[in-house]
Amino acid sequence: MSAAPSSKAGPTAEARTDDERTDDERTDSGSAGDGWSDDDRSDDGWDDDWTDETLALLRALRAPHRRNRAKSVGFAVYCVVLILIIWGGVPSLGLFLQASMGADYTGHGGDLLAAMPAGITAIGLVTFLLLVRDGLWRGPVVPPRAAADWLLIHPVRPRPVLRPWFWLSCAVAAFPGLVAAVGGMVALGLTVRAGLPAALGWCLLGGLCVPLLATCAALVVERSDRAARWVRRLTPWLTLLIIALAGQSALAVAGHPVRWLELVEMWSGPWGWAAIAALAPTSAAVAGGWVAAALLLVSTGAALVLADRAAATVPLARLRERARTAAGVLAALRTVELRSARLAVNSANGSARQRRLRLPAPRRAWLVVPWRDTLALLRSPARLGRATVLTVPALLCAVLAHGAAGALSWLATAVALTFGYLAVAQLLEPARIETDDVRRASWSPYPFAALMLRHAVVPTLAGVLLGLACTGALLAAGTGPAAWLAPAAAPALVAAGLVNACRGVLRKDLMFSPAQGAGGGTGPLLFAAWYAAGPAVGVAALTPMFSSALRGGTVVPVGKAALMAVVVAVLLLRWAQARAAKMSRVRPGESTL
Repeated sequence: MSAAPSSKAGPTAEARTDDERTDDERTDSGSAGDGWSDDDRSDDGWDDDWTDETLALLRALRAPHRRNRAKSVGFAVYCVVLILIIWGGVPSLGLFLQASMGADYTGHGGDLLAAMPAGITAIGLVTFLLLVRDGLWRGPVVPPRAAADWLLIHPVRPRPVLRPWFWLSCAVAAFPGLVAAVGGMVALGLTVRAGLPAALGWCLLGGLCVPLLATCAALVVERSDRAARWVRRLTPWLTLLIIALAGQSALAVAGHPVRWLELVEMWSGPWGWAAIAALAPTSAAVAGGWVAAALLLVSTGAALVLADRAAATVPLARLRERARTAAGVLAALRTVELRSARLAVNSANGSARQRRLRLPAPRRAWLVVPWRDTLALLRSPARLGRATVLTVPALLCAVLAHGAAGALSWLATAVALTFGYLAVAQLLEPARIETDDVRRASWSPYPFAALMLRHAVVPTLAGVLLGLACTGALLAAGTGPAAWLAPAAAPALVAAGLVNACRGVLRKDLMFSPAQGAGGGTGPLLFAAWYAAGPAVGVAALTPMFSSALRGGTVVPVGKAALMAVVVAVLLLRWAQARAAKMSRVRPGESTL
């Protein structure tokens, strides 16, 4: 590669190798910065362009690898399509056959139409939020490390190298939208008897345009530090807005719609235009459906054109950083190191940044651990924010369980407890940091097991305070004594999180045990049961009593459920203590069998 340019151009400063250039030439050409000069970022003005020859050579050299990769991708696509056909296509066909023989599903049509305005708007906002958050650490333009570290520093135009990765991200983002559009067609065809071609066409507008627009927005976030800062600032508020929209959708199904507010939400942006398009083939169509469709198509087309041009302008230093992060996260996921993957993502998108706050040092030794945990929580307010946000769906599911009966009440209670566990788990990061490497606990005068129990104090108090806030809201709504179950569940859920924090080295042998045969058998299920043992046991133990107390609503079942929660909390804490003691006796890297 180094000798080839001389056959096309003379020994100019651009054609000489980097070692032959002077310091001034290196600075002017951009090699001391991100690898590209301002002129190099465009496709014009290249005096020494070897892009076509380089890419042709790479295609020839990598042909065997590309064939193997194409086979792997084809097999993955085949498996996904097969699963969709088995679990989606065949049941849908059966429902349509039953409808042709007289089965009536239109009784659910009114609820579906009532839920769609706010519900689809919430789904659209979720799509935007997920994809722009992805742009904080990965982004739609993420070439492999070989391309970012080696290929792009050579005399090749970045546009032909980077554009395919942007369009690949667009295709990956659009696929779930396509599946959702087909699901919407089936739902509308069964419940409101809408024409299937019209329902599919209108649902495809939102299902494809919204993820494509969100991918273009993610490219802006990837290129601009200012946009990334705005995304970080707005994420908590957007999350609260999404939860509010989900609650509004549930209230609409319950018979309390707010029509003027739904119209404002649906016309607020692309996330709402998708709802207008989905309602167009139904009896609840909103005036201006064709306008919303035109806005979606025009904005998506314009955004894709601009993003296609901007895909080649991402700084090379940023591409290298994103490629390394993506490779690290993928390696962690392949080895089932979920915490390592989460830490890598948080470090890359700025979530790991802490504020410099101080608290007065405690005067008593037993307050040191709670003081450190409180200081860590105050310096990372995002964790407390996530805990608060996750409390809202837990509260909504508890309200649903209060008015339900039978299996639905059990299911809603289990989901409420699961969200409650996820909320308090956000507060247990100091305990997880200690268990990442037990040598970090050498500062503590306590045995490791006793130290881990002390790490449960601050999360328990914070969880009880969040529960009391929920109790106040429920009592104001006239729920009754069942509202006191919210703070009663906090200690048991914190103890369940502490059990998970003390699980030690990952038991990958459960998943890949050769004794289970080539197919793996129940290995993944055994690994999942071991991985989530604490919350699984806690939720399963609390669900029966809490469901009964929520349905009964009187003092006696509520008291029994609270007592059960205390017993479960004590047992889980003993389990966590035993796990922590076993961890302290094992050298780092060994399995805690």
